[in-house]
Amino acid sequence: MSLFSLILTELTAELALFAAVGFLLFALDDLIVDLIYFLRRGWRAAIIYSRYPRMFAGDIPSPMRPGWMAVLIPAWDEANVIAPMLRATLERFGTSHYRLFVGYYRNDPATRAAILGVEDPRVTPVDVGEDGPTTKADCLNRLYAALVAHESRAGSTAKAVVLHDAEDVVHAQELRLFDRLVECAGMVQLPVVPLIDPNSPWVAGHYADEFAEAHMKELVVREAVGAAIPLAGVGCAIERVALSRLAARHDGLPFAGASMTEDYEMGLRLGAIGVKTMFVRLPVEPGSRAVVASRGHFPATVGEAVRQKARWIGGIAFTGWDQLGWRGGLGERWMRMRDRRGPLAAILLLAGYGSALIWAEIAFAAALGAPIAVPVSSLLATLLWLNGWMLGWRLLMRAGFTAAAYGPSQGLLSVPRTVVANLIAVLAARRALLVHSAGGARYWDKTRHTFPLELPLP
Repeated sequence: MSLFSLILTELTAELALFAAVGFLLFALDDLIVDLIYFLRRGWRAAIIYSRYPRMFAGDIPSPMRPGWMAVLIPAWDEANVIAPMLRATLERFGTSHYRLFVGYYRNDPATRAAILGVEDPRVTPVDVGEDGPTTKADCLNRLYAALVAHESRAGSTAKAVVLHDAEDVVHAQELRLFDRLVECAGMVQLPVVPLIDPNSPWVAGHYADEFAEAHMKELVVREAVGAAIPLAGVGCAIERVALSRLAARHDGLPFAGASMTEDYEMGLRLGAIGVKTMFVRLPVEPGSRAVVASRGHFPATVGEAVRQKARWIGGIAFTGWDQLGWRGGLGERWMRMRDRRGPLAAILLLAGYGSALIWAEIAFAAALGAPIAVPVSSLLATLLWLNGWMLGWRLLMRAGFTAAAYGPSQGLLSVPRTVVANLIAVLAARRALLVHSAGGARYWDKTRHTFPLELPLP
């Protein structure tokens, strides 16, 4: 065997060992989450639901105190989606007591015209007074200031602030749930359910897999271990007094202006000041997969998905580490560690796929008669065997939760879509590192949005 071949085989073995150790640690971490989820689910089935009936959306009692909801919708370059979104929202929310505050920039006349074209007294267009884009958090802070000014003029304070994006499909029962639940918790997050895009079953489809598992299992476990629930930025409500408390601690600016994930940070910051945070997954009716949730289309191309996920990784793993640190109890610190493992996961994926590719080439060369082989130690062999079983379990979990949310065909597709998700994660981590090393987010690096031509049933 030549010196080059020897170095190549040793390098392949070391890369495989590094990836295998990391994958096993991550798999064990995920397995603990699975165990907590199923133990909690079994306990609730045996103890809670044996004494109390399961609750559905129609069973939510009326609120104990009246009030109105302020819905903040930041918009930059959203002329194609904002008008149909507002009309659909007004139709679905109906006659509930609410007001939509929709922010636009003075150098975005198309979005301004689209907003003003929806003539309804419940829509309040807000000129944020700047050329755009600033950061999304900055736009939300200006919408918050517009809300404070409106409350002062009207002599009436909102009961809660609801967050939505310009492409969201809201649920008709959403405000009624928020109206009651913000009396029990300072922050309420509903599930986010990505819409299946038939034109992008692989890229847009992988969001369905990830959110199904995250918003059916992981947020449930997060709440169970006493960690704060991070906001998803859509389909969430913050009780007005709680938001005022947070704003008072940050010079009247409740949203982290320089963050790429101001929604994520807000949930953790609210939890840190003692505000109760709650994740609520409520079925619409018995026997149905439908839940009260925020729906919408996610990026359909690799480039757009990489940009979006780079914001998430950069905001959570890099900026979040800097801004939020490692405060809280054991459950909180554990969840923050899980949140911030994205860059390390990308390195492990790169090492794993790289070693597998080189190993395949070496095996092909050996099959042709070349005197070359990768040395496999007993440790590496054991790790590969364990990781094989863990991977099978992980894919089973993803397929199961996706099937529970979208049906068996999407559950089966989630297995090969894992490769797409891994590729996007690696590329997004690289972009996030470049953005962070350049000084972080300076403007709203948003992706292009679409609004469904045919709305899903509420």
